[in-house]
Amino acid sequence: MNKKLQYKKSSSSSPSPSERVGERLLAVSKRECRRLVSRPLYLFCMVIAPLFCYIFFTTLMDSGLPTNLPIAAVDLDNTSTSRNIIQNLDAFSQTAVVQRYGSVDEARNAMQRGEIYGFFYIPRGLSEEAQKQQQPKVSFYTNNSYLIAGSLLFRDMKMMSELASGAAARTVLYAKGATKAQAMAYLQPIVIDTHALNNPWLNYSVYLCNTLVPGVLMLMIFMITVYSIGVEIKDRTAREWLRMGNNSIYISLAGKLLPHTVIFFIMGIFYNAYLYGILHFPHNSGILPMIFATLLFILASQACGVFMVGVLPTLRLGLSFASLWGVISFSISGFTFPVMAMHPTLQALSNLFPLRHYFLIYVDQALNGYDMAYSWVNYVALLLFMMLPFLIFKRLKEALIYYKYMP
Repeated sequence: MNKKLQYKKSSSSSPSPSERVGERLLAVSKRECRRLVSRPLYLFCMVIAPLFCYIFFTTLMDSGLPTNLPIAAVDLDNTSTSRNIIQNLDAFSQTAVVQRYGSVDEARNAMQRGEIYGFFYIPRGLSEEAQKQQQPKVSFYTNNSYLIAGSLLFRDMKMMSELASGAAARTVLYAKGATKAQAMAYLQPIVIDTHALNNPWLNYSVYLCNTLVPGVLMLMIFMITVYSIGVEIKDRTAREWLRMGNNSIYISLAGKLLPHTVIFFIMGIFYNAYLYGILHFPHNSGILPMIFATLLFILASQACGVFMVGVLPTLRLGLSFASLWGVISFSISGFTFPVMAMHPTLQALSNLFPLRHYFLIYVDQALNGYDMAYSWVNYVALLLFMMLPFLIFKRLKEALIYYKYMP
């Protein structure tokens, strides 16, 4: 009887398999926390750099749109009509006429030197030809190497040229005895009433910061995930790391990445609270769907990082892969140039980037206020990204055990 009781007592004291897994996972996580605090690089890439980018991008575009973009004027007509056109152009909030040149060559050289973003050209005899209804021409040039500045100035100068044409035609109609109502009906038979949806302020910061900020965080996740695994190979500590995880690549990776996930998720919650709570950016479905999307986005980015270092299990090549893929994400995600206008091959490739799916979720949830069910394809895509490490677990484990780092 005593032997039976003693046997039961000893068997109940042994840890269960789940408890052993938990202990191993906790041990690997504690080891990773010690590594995080021992290297300032982790603090910089995981906390300082993202915080700096949050503040930098939001303060850079705090006015919503760029204002007082410098342009020049080439006024060869030099009449009250031409001077009035230039004054009205300078009155636009986004345009500032900072210089006047006597020839197109001088203005073009200034634009090539980067002193101005464009110039407005008024030829000699403009007012005289306008009075004679001879259809005078004005020209404007913009430097579209700077996409946003060039696009905004093109819009303002085109609008000014159309207004000048309308003003000249209105003067002729008045001279022929037309009333104001008749003249306006002739010049603008259809009045267009435009309303910008979801961002009526046309605030560029709303469009850009909501994707630039998580994009920077994604880039840091790529780099840190690859670095934290690649440095184990470089420093020849990978076998020790695996032994602590009971030689299981699953336990070892989960324990290593768990502290990273917590830190990056805190940074994700912070930028959501900063953008939607402090800056009051539109979030028509509430902030919780965006926080949930941020969590999936972080996990998908970590999985991509594991896949990158598994495909190229060297620190140098892995970091190159991560940086290249992360930088391309900003161009192909669609928040600066629409994906539908890209080549069909690039449209297909855009689905291989987690930032693309996060951007589409942001458009549906925060801007349009749709239900989460409308974005199910993008949520599934982020979940599929999390499956990528399963394709390279065997290769990565072999690299951790057998690979010898060659500088």
